[in-house]
Amino acid sequence: MSKQLPVVGGHPTGFGATSRPDNWWVGPAATFLGLLTFLAYAHWAAFQGEHYYAHSYLSPFYSPVLWTDLAAAGSAPVEHAWLGIWPEWWPSFLPKSPALLILVFPAGFRFTCYYYRKAYYRSFAGSPPGCSVGPMAPSGKTYHGEGRLLLFQNLHRYFMYAALLYIPILFYDAFLAFYNGGNWGVGVGCFVLLLNASLLSCYTLGCHSFRHLIGGRSDCMTPCGKATTQFKLWKMSTWFNGRHMAFAWVSLFWVGFTDLYVRLVSMGVIHDYNTW
Repeated sequence: MSKQLPVVGGHPTGFGATSRPDNWWVGPAATFLGLLTFLAYAHWAAFQGEHYYAHSYLSPFYSPVLWTDLAAAGSAPVEHAWLGIWPEWWPSFLPKSPALLILVFPAGFRFTCYYYRKAYYRSFAGSPPGCSVGPMAPSGKTYHGEGRLLLFQNLHRYFMYAALLYIPILFYDAFLAFYNGGNWGVGVGCFVLLLNASLLSCYTLGCHSFRHLIGGRSDCMTPCGKATTQFKLWKMSTWFNGRHMAFAWVSLFWVGFTDLYVRLVSMGVIHDYNTW
């Protein structure tokens, strides 16, 4: 006879144990590969420090540009940098990449996101990898939730404040993309940047912390039966929140694609069709 697995709450326990007949592992595996691919590309792109600007297109990985290194190929012009030329006191062993100065905030917002927590807890830590599936952690290991090492997840609301500041900056970059050398025009990259800012806005405005910030602490937002501005904003955020997972993945893919598009145009690998 086959050995019976111990059962808790009607489900087998143990390392990856389950009685589910479906391919439950497909979701966590796809999440693992998707996040790992993006992380690898984002880290590589952030350390390049070049080919992040083409025509009037600025990669979102490098926005806003605090300092620019004019010696780097495909770098932003001086007038696009908030603080001008890269300072001489910058340590020589560190790359002169504007992305390294600003990516900590959007990366922190993503990493502590309520949806992404579930995604990478399941796909990377296997705690557990799916519903009705035993955890992949060693048997008998105590689970402390989001305490101890994971206590930093409480910083999500503060990263959210920073992420809200990026929205107008990215839309401003998309607006500037229509002006190449002072001449108004339209190019494929204009719509790539505009869609990127829009998708990131949909993802950010659907954040659980943003929804709570608007009306999560209010017992009533419709005095006398009349909807208030607060209630309308809360309903808007609720609509985005209900699609938070979809916007999380689409915006993640598109922000990476936007950087790749600008990079390939800057390197001359592809041609940007435009009216200039």
